[in-house]
Amino acid sequence: MAEDSEPTADVDSAHHWLSRARQLVPTSLDKARAATGFPGRWKAIVSKLERVPPCLSDLSSHPCFAKNALCIELLQSVADVLADAVELADRSSEKPCVGKLQMQSDLDALSAKLDLSLRDCSLLIKTGVLGDATLPPVAARSHESSAPPQSNVCELLARLQIGHAEAKHRAVEGLLELMREDEKSVLAVLSRSNMSALIQLLTATAPKLREKTATVICLLAESGSCEKLLVSEGVLPPLIRLAESGSPVGREKAVVSLQRLSMSVDTARSIVGHGGVRPLIEICQTGDSICQSAAAGTLKNLSAVPEVRQTLAEEGIVRVMIDLLDCGIVLGSKEYAAECLQNLTASNDGLRRSVILEGGLRSLLAYLDGPLPQESAVGALRNLVGSVSAEALMSLGLLPRLVHVLKDGSLGAKQAAASTICRISNSSEMKKVIGEFGCAPLLVRMLETKSNGAREVAAQAIATLISYPQNSREVRKDEKSVPSLVQLLDPSPQNTARKYAISCLLILSSGKRCKKLMISYGAVGYLKKLSEMDVAGARKLLERLQRGKLRSLFSRK
Repeated sequence: MAEDSEPTADVDSAHHWLSRARQLVPTSLDKARAATGFPGRWKAIVSKLERVPPCLSDLSSHPCFAKNALCIELLQSVADVLADAVELADRSSEKPCVGKLQMQSDLDALSAKLDLSLRDCSLLIKTGVLGDATLPPVAARSHESSAPPQSNVCELLARLQIGHAEAKHRAVEGLLELMREDEKSVLAVLSRSNMSALIQLLTATAPKLREKTATVICLLAESGSCEKLLVSEGVLPPLIRLAESGSPVGREKAVVSLQRLSMSVDTARSIVGHGGVRPLIEICQTGDSICQSAAAGTLKNLSAVPEVRQTLAEEGIVRVMIDLLDCGIVLGSKEYAAECLQNLTASNDGLRRSVILEGGLRSLLAYLDGPLPQESAVGALRNLVGSVSAEALMSLGLLPRLVHVLKDGSLGAKQAAASTICRISNSSEMKKVIGEFGCAPLLVRMLETKSNGAREVAAQAIATLISYPQNSREVRKDEKSVPSLVQLLDPSPQNTARKYAISCLLILSSGKRCKKLMISYGAVGYLKKLSEMDVAGARKLLERLQRGKLRSLFSRK
């Protein structure tokens, strides 16, 4: 019997508050129309009171209105506001009348409450939550799991839009708990209106509410499922404001969200357009490790968009990224700074000069002294070496760092180092020095990698270096050089290194031993196919090898 009495109590409660509200409507209207003082304000209140009966009818006509916790709470709130209107109208007629300023303030508060109640009635109907099963209030539900997850989410999302600030705070707390427990259930029912209501809470007056809302937004951004919806509903301006002047928690969540969202080129442009660069740069200079890393990551994403690079430069990004390379709190910040400098120097001569003048070369080279040099710093150096004299590069210690990268760097870093060698090998003297540092054997090892790009740039660097005789002798002595280069004669379309392999083999074919090795590893077969394809140099190398084969045959006879 006890189980059957609970639904009845809920129904009675809803009908009770509906009846109470309906009774108060005519009384509140009569008294508001008869109230004295501030006629304009009372007229506006009367207009709002006249809209209450249709809202009550819309709510009560829904078959599930009495079973829904939100609806019951809203009816109670409406009844309370109507009672406030009656009480305030009575006070306005009292002698002596209350002070004008106090009455004016009370009328404005009543008008705001009516607006909120009318808006909440409309939203409750639009959200579709009225069709959900009976749900206990959020505060009382923290340890219950009987309600279906989707129903829980729908009610919580509705509460983001309905009620006073404290109720919305509880809704955000509940939503945050659900996101951590079952993110998919939240993502499954998120709508445009829900997202808009959540984003509006980023500007709430209560700091704790802003923090928790920012945490929910951060989880949504990191989910990878609703970035476009977040941006389209206007999340960027409030996130940027939080990053600029929020509490430590709010700032951290805002910057992490911006980092994730800025991976989209369009969103990156929008962040710049909304004035997001300056706060991010300031965080790089003063933030804690998490904020600094996220801000640097966001700026790195922004710098990938060519048309905003000049704006970034005007905000002082070059100096800040160099400082991060030198003094970043965590390794991640340094890596983002190197990537940012690589992006900035990719195609803009002015930015290259700026990085060089600010001492960026020295900082990049120092960063490469670490145990696992990464691609970004080497890529930035590759972009810069063409703007610096060979003497300056040598005095800064470029070549020892390139050797270190070729030995211990990631494959991408090795590839960038080989490309850098191609760019600086523009004189016999430089080729000689590069060879003396032992780069040639390291480049030969790169020919054995599985990456087409790495093999191509390694072959290109070897082709450039072996035009200097001593380097050619070093490559000839390497047992793996000829077999690896012959393998790069493969005529398949995926092989982009064959033109450099042909260049290398043409130079190496002047030695009898290398010629024999080429033939024994199948170079003739490859070259016949390449000659048919009219690949430059293939026919010349084929003829040279075949002449060697003929001489060998005659000498045997």
